[in-house]
Amino acid sequence: MNDRIALSFDDRHYTHAELDALTAGLAETLTERGVRQGDRVALMSSNRPEFVVAVGAIWLTGAAVVLLSPAWKRDDVRHALAVTRPAHAVGDQPVLAEAMPMLSLDRPIAPGSTSFAPPAPESDAVLVFSSGTTGLPKAVRHTHASFDAAVRHWRTALGFGAEDRIQIVTPPSHILGLLNIVLALRTGAWVRLHRRFELDRMLRHIEADRITVEMAVAPIALALAAHPDLESYDLSSLRYIMWGATPVTASVAETVTRRTGVGWVPAYGASELPVIACNPLDGARLDSVGRPVPGVEIRVVSTITGAEVEPGEIGEIQARSPSLMAGYLPEESTAAAYADGWYRTGDVGYLDSDGWLRITDRLKEMIKVRGFQVAPAEVESVLHSHPAVLDCAVFGEPDAADGEQIVAAVLVDGAVTAEELVDLVGTRLASYKRPRRVVFVPEIPRLPSGKVLRRELKERHGRPADL
Repeated sequence: MNDRIALSFDDRHYTHAELDALTAGLAETLTERGVRQGDRVALMSSNRPEFVVAVGAIWLTGAAVVLLSPAWKRDDVRHALAVTRPAHAVGDQPVLAEAMPMLSLDRPIAPGSTSFAPPAPESDAVLVFSSGTTGLPKAVRHTHASFDAAVRHWRTALGFGAEDRIQIVTPPSHILGLLNIVLALRTGAWVRLHRRFELDRMLRHIEADRITVEMAVAPIALALAAHPDLESYDLSSLRYIMWGATPVTASVAETVTRRTGVGWVPAYGASELPVIACNPLDGARLDSVGRPVPGVEIRVVSTITGAEVEPGEIGEIQARSPSLMAGYLPEESTAAAYADGWYRTGDVGYLDSDGWLRITDRLKEMIKVRGFQVAPAEVESVLHSHPAVLDCAVFGEPDAADGEQIVAAVLVDGAVTAEELVDLVGTRLASYKRPRRVVFVPEIPRLPSGKVLRRELKERHGRPADL
């Protein structure tokens, strides 16, 4: 396997043996700079092979890697460093170099051959930041044991083998990007890393590299469905496209399948528990994130009493597994994330009698209208079905009479009025789920994972409570 190509980037190709040598060489350099077992090392890097080498090198030394997004600004980095307190830093971003001494990934990495003792399974492996869509992000701590379990679960869920070929267009500083990279390397598969997401480049490489498994968070799925020349690409090598990070928008997924013939496999995970549920590869359905993967238990509890509810009843989704995080930083945030040893996902949904899991929305994002709970995703799904709607997001704002009212932020391409969109929702859903306001916007702010930044939407387009 050592002579096989493991990683490609632009026109550069790395065998497993070459990656191992570079990883050992960088680990030697880190050790010379004082990195020791139990340390934390901040890593803030653009998408590049050196990122992969750096993660492996930090793990070889017995240290934990603190993943910082290269999109972060000075205040984001300051918050992350204050929370995790890393002793060392590696990367290629000036904003990190300004904050603390940083080993630059722009300098050549000399191959090495030193053997290092394997890290203890219970020691920290990676600290990755939660999405932070409703507040400052927390650092999620994974041990080597919990992350290894997540990789095993992902391999099983995807039916992933050594002959598969995958490409990474999402940031590897996000848990999904890192999970996919490590999955490919440990399985002996082939992976292409891209500098950034460019739709046509991604499609060209599916065709040229004969990619077998494609990952598509919501923005990628939307871009695929809207691509005017999608049919001109040969996507026949794909076994499926995986949809993760957000609930599936059925109309978008169906458009892509109709135009390409490629089906979808919805899956569900979180930074805290990377692989929770996944559809079967044969018979995947768009109305469910699938069944719990082997090794993960799921239950649904009442949001009022905390008691487990019957199949079909909506409540908070909770899970437990060997792949569950070791906790948060700040540590005081950890206790609230658990209930009797079960991780509280904060997602609302239900399990049917056959074990299929459906997510209706985030607990914190539910909108209460006249005492009724409204799931933004339900309203968004209807809005997405209008041919003029490119993207949309729904949020609540205070209302003196109803408690909250629904606001729809909509990005359109074509002629459509607010009244038409409100009426469309009214024909599909209960009257209290109709938006009170429709705001036409130039973009829907999202994280790279596809999650909507509702807090940012409210700040831009919400109204004060007294208006």
